[in-house]
Formats: sequence, structure tokens, C-alpha cells
Amino acid sequence: MRILRSIVRGLAGAVLILTLAAVALVILYRYVNPPITPLMLLRAVEARVDGRSSGIDQRWMSLDHLSPALLQAVVAAEDARFFRHWGVDVDALFRAHEFNQAHHDGRLRGGSTITMQCARSTFLWPGRTYLRKALEIPLAVLMEQLWGKRRILEVYLNVVEWGDGVYGAEAAAERYFGVPAARLDIGQAALMAAALPAPRRFDPGRPTGYLQRRAEIIARRVVRRR
Repeated sequence: MRILRSIVRGLAGAVLILTLAAVALVILYRYVNPPITPLMLLRAVEARVDGRSSGIDQRWMSLDHLSPALLQAVVAAEDARFFRHWGVDVDALFRAHEFNQAHHDGRLRGGSTITMQCARSTFLWPGRTYLRKALEIPLAVLMEQLWGKRRILEVYLNVVEWGDGVYGAEAAAERYFGVPAARLDIGQAALMAAALPAPRRFDPGRPTGYLQRRAEIIARRVVRRR
């Protein structure tokens, strides 16, 4: 029993330390731009193991230097209720769970909000696990309280993976369209937003038929909401 109590105390202490560290980072990143993320480091290690030379292409831009079309396209594509929820869209999570339980053909539907995706991209790791989802939710709620919607969008659009070694809107816009992110038009912005669910699979600069159709749907949503 003594050993068991020691193990429990040790685990509780580790959880407390990790929780305090996470809170401290969320507070810090409210004012300081994240210099690097766990995903960036993981992808760099993967490239090194595979014998590939994949660097980290990222250039931070404030929201004022990003195309409004891109902001609108990403919200329309990834989280239409972004400005109405508190970090977690419970209805979307339940709908995604029901869909995934009913379909076993490899198709998976996510219920993550932009805030949850920002938490994942900034603090966590890739992959679909219940542990990661369980960590995303409290981080998302905390970010909503401490950052607000504008900072969440800004961080997300600067750290999200947009291709092999490409992170953030500015690097992606330059890579795929040869223009700064401030000059993206609706069509280009919609293609970039359409690629976000599988950024290493789809190339917005050379879209497949599926990606083009999805981008057209996103572009129509943006136009309707203007």
C-alpha cells in the first residue's frame, strides 16, 4: 500500500506540474508569439529519420497583415460557429462521434473547433486519440478566457501546418501562390482553407478535383456571408 500511495502521489505531482506548465505557456503566448511548436519539432525529426531535408518555413504575421478573405474562408471551412462558442462546440463533437460510430470505412469526421485546433497545433501532437482530445478541451476553454477570439485566430493562422515543412499563412501563400498572405484573393484563400484537414496530402497550388470542388463550396459560403 505504501508503494501504491507513493506512485499515486508521484502521478498526481506530475499532473500538477504539467497543468501549471500548460497554464503558464497559455498566459505567456497571450503576449509572446510561440517560437516553435511540438509539431514542428516532430516533423523535423521525422524528416531527419527519413533522410529528407525538411526545414521549418514560417513567417509570423499579425491579423492586420493577412487577407480578410483568408480569415473568412478558414472560419467558413473549419468552424462556422467560431464567434459563438466558448472554445468547444459540444453539438459538433456529438455529431462527429455519431458519424464515426456509424461509419467504419475509414472516413472520420472531426468535431474540433478552431480554438481546439489552435491548442493542438500550438501545444500538442498530431494523431486521433482520446487523450489528445481530452487535453484539447481544457486548453481551448482556457485560451478562450485568456486570449480571446482575435488572438486565437492570429496564433492558429501562424502555426498551423500547411504542407511539408510549411507553417502559417504567410509561408503557405508564398509557397503555393507566390504572393504574401495579405494579397490572397477569395479563390486562393478558399483553396488554402480547403487543404487544412489534410495539409500534407493536398497542394492548394495544384488542386485535385476534390480540393477544387471543396474550395468552391467554401468560397460561396464566404460570399454569402459578406
